[in-house]
Amino acid sequence: MIQRQIRSLMRDERVRFLVVGGTNTVVGYGLFLLFDFVFGDVIGYIGSLYLSYVLAVVIAFVLHRRFTFRIVGSHNLIVDFARFASVYIVSLAINTVALPLLVEFAGLTPAVAQAIVVVVTTLISYVGHKWFSFRRSTKTGVGIESPATTGA
Repeated sequence: MIQRQIRSLMRDERVRFLVVGGTNTVVGYGLFLLFDFVFGDVIGYIGSLYLSYVLAVVIAFVLHRRFTFRIVGSHNLIVDFARFASVYIVSLAINTVALPLLVEFAGLTPAVAQAIVVVVTTLISYVGHKWFSFRRSTKTGVGIESPATTGA
């Protein structure tokens, strides 16, 4: 019964986005903390932010493409990645401005400030990925798995 409820929930793209995005957010935030702890004295919290973004974007692309938006095949892979990365560039730009504001002017630690910024950039990411990164023609549905092929 619980498995059926979970399967039913996972049919909803928004739920899949939250699961994958939540996982990637934890990984990306963990990478930020790790890089800031290990390299923070050398590269600063902004350098830690950029390093964590590079890795998190690659992880997120693979997970969102396959599990959230259920894109199959290598057709449009490079185009999808370029579009996907551009959404993250917008998020990174917001983060690049907001993080120092919260740290330098609001007096928050980088860890707390980044946790706050993540909430905002996650919402922006969903809209950007849904309507830009992995957008497919509704007429053809090319590259999108149907529920029949996914077992959903």
